[in-house]
Amino acid sequence: MRQTSINSVRGVVATLTVLTCLTTSLASAADAESRRATAKSPPVNDGLPMPGLSITAGDTAIVITDPQNDFLSPDGVTWGVVGKNVAENRTVENLEALFRVADQTGMPLFVSPHYYFRHDHEWKFEGTLETLMHQIGMFDRPTALNLDGFEGSGADWLERYKPYIDNGKTVVTSPHKVYGPESNDLVLQLRKAGISKVVLGGMSSNLCTESHMRELIEQGFEVLVVTDATAGAITEHYDGYAASLINFRMIASAVDNTENTVRAIETAYSR
Repeated sequence: MRQTSINSVRGVVATLTVLTCLTTSLASAADAESRRATAKSPPVNDGLPMPGLSITAGDTAIVITDPQNDFLSPDGVTWGVVGKNVAENRTVENLEALFRVADQTGMPLFVSPHYYFRHDHEWKFEGTLETLMHQIGMFDRPTALNLDGFEGSGADWLERYKPYIDNGKTVVTSPHKVYGPESNDLVLQLRKAGISKVVLGGMSSNLCTESHMRELIEQGFEVLVVTDATAGAITEHYDGYAASLINFRMIASAVDNTENTVRAIETAYSR
Protein backbone atom coordinates (compact mmCIF):
# COMPACT_ATOMS: atom_id res chain seq x y z
CA MET A 1 0.00 0.00 0.00
CA ARG A 2 2.83 2.35 0.95
CA GLN A 3 4.64 1.57 -2.33
CA THR A 4 1.46 2.40 -4.27
CA SER A 5 1.24 5.78 -2.54
CA ILE A 6 4.89 6.51 -3.33
CA ASN A 7 4.33 5.60 -6.97
CA SER A 8 1.27 7.85 -7.08
CA VAL A 9 3.26 10.77 -5.66
CA ARG A 10 6.04 10.14 -8.17
CA GLY A 11 3.47 10.13 -10.96
CA VAL A 12 2.01 13.43 -9.81
CA VAL A 13 5.49 14.97 -9.55
CA ALA A 14 6.41 13.74 -13.02
CA THR A 15 3.19 15.16 -14.46
CA LEU A 16 3.75 18.52 -12.77
CA THR A 17 7.32 18.59 -14.07
CA VAL A 18 6.15 17.95 -17.62
CA LEU A 19 3.44 20.61 -17.31
CA THR A 20 5.95 23.12 -15.90
CA CYS A 21 8.39 22.46 -18.74
CA LEU A 22 5.59 22.74 -21.30
CA THR A 23 4.33 25.99 -19.79
CA THR A 24 7.86 27.42 -19.72
CA SER A 25 8.41 26.37 -23.32
CA LEU A 26 5.15 27.94 -24.46
CA ALA A 27 5.92 31.14 -22.57
CA SER A 28 9.38 31.30 -24.14
CA ALA A 29 7.90 30.75 -27.58
CA ALA A 30 5.29 33.45 -26.99
CA ASP A 31 7.98 35.83 -25.73
CA ALA A 32 10.13 35.12 -28.79
CA GLU A 33 7.12 35.68 -31.03
CA SER A 34 6.46 39.05 -29.42
CA ARG A 35 10.03 40.11 -30.18
CA ARG A 36 10.06 38.92 -33.77
CA ALA A 37 9.86 41.55 -36.50
CA THR A 38 6.96 41.38 -38.93
CA ALA A 39 6.01 43.41 -41.97
CA LYS A 40 3.97 45.79 -39.84
CA SER A 41 5.80 45.65 -36.52
CA PRO A 42 9.45 46.55 -35.94
CA PRO A 43 11.31 44.23 -33.55
CA VAL A 44 11.06 44.91 -29.83
CA ASN A 45 13.55 43.74 -27.18
CA ASP A 46 15.15 41.23 -29.52
CA GLY A 47 18.57 41.56 -27.92
CA LEU A 48 20.06 43.64 -30.75
CA PRO A 49 20.76 47.37 -30.73
CA MET A 50 18.68 49.66 -32.94
CA PRO A 51 21.02 52.44 -34.12
CA GLY A 52 18.11 54.28 -35.73
CA LEU A 53 17.98 56.76 -38.59
CA SER A 54 16.83 60.33 -38.17
CA ILE A 55 15.00 61.51 -41.29
CA THR A 56 16.04 65.07 -42.07
CA ALA A 57 15.17 67.34 -44.97
CA GLY A 58 18.00 67.86 -47.43
CA ASP A 59 20.17 64.78 -46.81
CA THR A 60 17.62 61.93 -46.74
CA ALA A 61 16.08 60.37 -49.85
CA ILE A 62 13.63 57.60 -50.68
CA VAL A 63 14.98 54.84 -52.93
CA ILE A 64 12.54 52.42 -54.56
CA THR A 65 13.74 49.28 -56.32
CA ASP A 66 11.82 47.68 -59.20
CA PRO A 67 8.31 49.21 -58.90
CA GLN A 68 7.43 47.31 -62.05
CA ASN A 69 4.57 45.23 -63.38
CA ASP A 70 6.44 41.93 -63.42
CA PHE A 71 6.64 42.11 -59.62
CA LEU A 72 3.60 44.11 -58.56
CA SER A 73 0.83 43.41 -61.07
CA PRO A 74 -1.33 40.26 -61.06
CA ASP A 75 -0.38 40.03 -64.75
CA GLY A 76 3.34 40.04 -63.92
CA VAL A 77 5.44 36.96 -64.58
CA THR A 78 6.36 36.50 -60.90
CA TRP A 79 2.92 37.04 -59.39
CA GLY A 80 2.46 33.33 -58.75
CA VAL A 81 5.24 33.37 -56.14
CA VAL A 82 5.20 36.97 -54.87
CA GLY A 83 1.51 37.83 -55.10
CA LYS A 84 0.43 36.40 -51.75
CA ASN A 85 3.14 38.27 -49.86
CA VAL A 86 2.52 41.48 -51.82
CA ALA A 87 -1.14 41.30 -50.82
CA GLU A 88 -0.43 40.44 -47.17
CA ASN A 89 2.04 43.30 -46.77
CA ARG A 90 -0.07 45.72 -48.83
CA THR A 91 3.16 46.41 -50.67
CA VAL A 92 1.52 48.14 -53.63
CA GLU A 93 -0.38 50.55 -51.38
CA ASN A 94 2.58 51.15 -49.08
CA LEU A 95 4.93 51.93 -51.94
CA GLU A 96 2.36 54.40 -53.22
CA ALA A 97 2.31 56.02 -49.77
CA LEU A 98 6.09 56.55 -50.04
CA PHE A 99 5.75 57.94 -53.56
CA ARG A 100 2.96 60.24 -52.40
CA VAL A 101 4.77 61.64 -49.36
CA ALA A 102 7.84 62.33 -51.49
CA ASP A 103 5.69 64.19 -53.99
CA GLN A 104 3.86 66.16 -51.29
CA THR A 105 6.94 67.16 -49.30
CA GLY A 106 9.52 67.50 -52.05
CA MET A 107 11.69 64.79 -50.51
CA PRO A 108 14.22 63.49 -53.08
CA LEU A 109 13.02 60.27 -54.71
CA PHE A 110 15.15 57.80 -56.67
CA VAL A 111 13.97 54.75 -58.60
CA SER A 112 16.40 51.96 -59.42
CA PRO A 113 14.78 49.86 -62.16
CA HIS A 114 15.59 46.42 -63.52
CA TYR A 115 15.73 45.98 -67.31
CA TYR A 116 17.08 43.27 -69.56
CA PHE A 117 17.90 44.10 -73.18
CA ARG A 118 18.45 41.63 -76.00
CA HIS A 119 22.21 41.63 -75.55
CA ASP A 120 21.79 40.65 -71.89
CA HIS A 121 20.36 37.33 -73.05
CA GLU A 122 23.73 36.52 -74.57
CA TRP A 123 25.54 36.31 -71.22
CA LYS A 124 27.87 33.31 -71.04
CA PHE A 125 27.04 32.45 -67.43
CA GLU A 126 24.31 33.33 -64.92
CA GLY A 127 23.24 32.70 -61.36
CA THR A 128 20.14 30.71 -60.47
CA LEU A 129 17.51 33.42 -60.61
CA GLU A 130 19.23 35.31 -63.40
CA THR A 131 18.69 32.18 -65.48
CA LEU A 132 15.06 32.01 -64.42
CA MET A 133 14.41 35.70 -65.13
CA HIS A 134 15.83 35.35 -68.62
CA GLN A 135 13.82 32.19 -69.25
CA ILE A 136 10.52 33.87 -68.35
CA GLY A 137 11.30 37.16 -70.12
CA MET A 138 11.24 39.20 -66.93
CA PHE A 139 11.82 42.96 -67.32
CA ASP A 140 12.56 42.51 -71.01
CA ARG A 141 12.93 45.48 -73.36
CA PRO A 142 14.16 45.25 -76.94
CA THR A 143 16.80 47.96 -76.58
CA ALA A 144 18.05 50.69 -74.28
CA LEU A 145 17.72 53.29 -77.04
CA ASN A 146 13.95 53.40 -77.41
CA LEU A 147 10.74 52.50 -75.60
CA ASP A 148 9.20 50.22 -78.24
CA GLY A 149 6.85 47.82 -76.49
CA PHE A 150 7.53 49.34 -73.07
CA GLU A 151 4.07 50.79 -72.30
CA GLY A 152 2.09 48.26 -70.27
CA SER A 153 4.81 45.62 -70.44
CA GLY A 154 6.23 43.71 -67.49
CA ALA A 155 9.14 46.15 -67.45
CA ASP A 156 6.85 49.19 -67.22
CA TRP A 157 5.95 50.96 -63.98
CA LEU A 158 2.79 49.99 -62.20
CA GLU A 159 0.20 52.37 -63.66
CA ARG A 160 -0.69 54.01 -60.32
CA TYR A 161 2.96 55.00 -59.77
CA LYS A 162 3.45 56.79 -63.09
CA PRO A 163 2.28 60.25 -61.93
CA TYR A 164 4.95 60.15 -59.21
CA ILE A 165 7.76 58.74 -61.35
CA ASP A 166 7.05 60.79 -64.48
CA ASN A 167 6.68 64.10 -62.64
CA GLY A 168 9.96 65.60 -63.81
CA LYS A 169 11.49 65.46 -60.30
CA THR A 170 12.02 61.76 -59.63
CA VAL A 171 15.47 60.48 -60.56
CA VAL A 172 15.28 57.22 -62.51
CA THR A 173 18.72 55.66 -62.53
CA SER A 174 20.23 53.45 -65.16
CA PRO A 175 19.11 49.84 -64.73
CA HIS A 176 20.75 47.44 -62.34
CA LYS A 177 21.46 44.13 -64.00
CA VAL A 178 21.64 41.50 -61.30
CA TYR A 179 20.35 42.59 -57.87
CA GLY A 180 22.43 45.42 -56.41
CA PRO A 181 23.24 48.95 -57.60
CA GLU A 182 26.90 48.17 -58.27
CA SER A 183 26.15 48.07 -62.01
CA ASN A 184 24.09 51.28 -62.20
CA ASP A 185 24.52 54.94 -61.27
CA LEU A 186 22.38 55.07 -58.11
CA VAL A 187 25.26 55.76 -55.74
CA LEU A 188 26.63 58.49 -58.02
CA GLN A 189 23.20 60.15 -58.27
CA LEU A 190 22.72 60.04 -54.50
CA ARG A 191 26.18 61.52 -53.86
CA LYS A 192 25.63 64.28 -56.42
CA ALA A 193 22.35 65.16 -54.70
CA GLY A 194 24.05 65.44 -51.30
CA ILE A 195 22.24 62.41 -49.88
CA SER A 196 23.74 60.48 -46.96
CA LYS A 197 20.63 58.69 -45.64
CA VAL A 198 18.25 56.41 -47.52
CA VAL A 199 14.71 55.21 -46.85
CA LEU A 200 14.53 51.98 -48.84
CA GLY A 201 11.58 50.04 -50.24
CA GLY A 202 10.63 48.15 -53.36
CA MET A 203 10.95 44.69 -54.82
CA SER A 204 12.01 42.00 -54.28
CA SER A 205 12.85 41.84 -50.60
CA ASN A 206 15.65 39.26 -50.37
CA LEU A 207 17.04 40.00 -53.82
CA CYS A 208 17.18 43.55 -55.21
CA THR A 209 16.01 45.33 -52.06
CA GLU A 210 18.39 43.52 -49.75
CA SER A 211 21.24 43.83 -52.27
CA HIS A 212 20.65 47.58 -52.52
CA MET A 213 20.66 47.83 -48.74
CA ARG A 214 23.97 45.98 -48.49
CA GLU A 215 25.74 48.03 -51.15
CA LEU A 216 24.44 51.37 -49.90
CA ILE A 217 25.71 50.53 -46.42
CA GLU A 218 29.07 49.44 -47.85
CA GLN A 219 29.16 52.83 -49.61
CA GLY A 220 28.71 54.70 -46.33
CA PHE A 221 25.00 55.52 -46.37
CA GLU A 222 22.66 55.11 -43.42
CA VAL A 223 19.71 52.96 -44.45
CA LEU A 224 16.21 52.51 -43.06
CA VAL A 225 14.30 49.62 -44.66
CA VAL A 226 10.51 49.96 -44.82
CA THR A 227 9.50 46.38 -44.10
CA ASP A 228 5.93 46.46 -45.44
CA ALA A 229 6.92 48.38 -48.58
CA THR A 230 8.57 45.25 -49.94
CA ALA A 231 7.71 41.58 -50.39
CA GLY A 232 9.39 38.39 -51.48
CA ALA A 233 8.86 35.14 -53.29
CA ILE A 234 7.40 32.36 -51.16
CA THR A 235 7.49 28.83 -52.55
CA GLU A 236 6.97 25.35 -51.16
CA HIS A 237 10.60 25.22 -50.09
CA TYR A 238 11.69 28.82 -49.51
CA ASP A 239 10.42 32.01 -47.88
CA GLY A 240 12.37 34.89 -49.37
CA TYR A 241 10.58 37.51 -47.31
CA ALA A 242 11.32 35.87 -43.96
CA ALA A 243 14.97 35.57 -44.95
CA SER A 244 15.16 39.26 -45.81
CA LEU A 245 13.60 40.41 -42.52
CA ILE A 246 16.45 38.81 -40.59
CA ASN A 247 19.10 40.49 -42.74
CA PHE A 248 17.34 43.86 -42.74
CA ARG A 249 17.35 43.76 -38.95
CA MET A 250 20.96 42.66 -38.61
CA ILE A 251 22.45 45.04 -41.18
CA ALA A 252 20.36 48.22 -41.60
CA SER A 253 20.52 51.23 -39.30
CA ALA A 254 16.78 50.89 -38.76
CA VAL A 255 13.69 49.00 -39.88
CA ASP A 256 10.17 50.34 -39.62
CA ASN A 257 6.77 50.17 -41.26
CA THR A 258 5.26 52.54 -43.81
CA GLU A 259 2.91 54.31 -41.42
CA ASN A 260 5.69 55.31 -39.01
CA THR A 261 8.06 56.21 -41.85
CA VAL A 262 5.56 58.47 -43.61
CA ARG A 263 4.81 60.20 -40.32
CA ALA A 264 8.54 60.77 -39.71
CA ILE A 265 8.97 62.23 -43.21
CA GLU A 266 6.01 64.57 -42.75
CA THR A 267 7.41 65.71 -39.40
CA ALA A 268 10.87 66.34 -40.90
CA TYR A 269 9.38 68.56 -43.61
CA SER A 270 7.05 70.47 -41.31
CA ARG A 271 9.86 71.99 -39.24
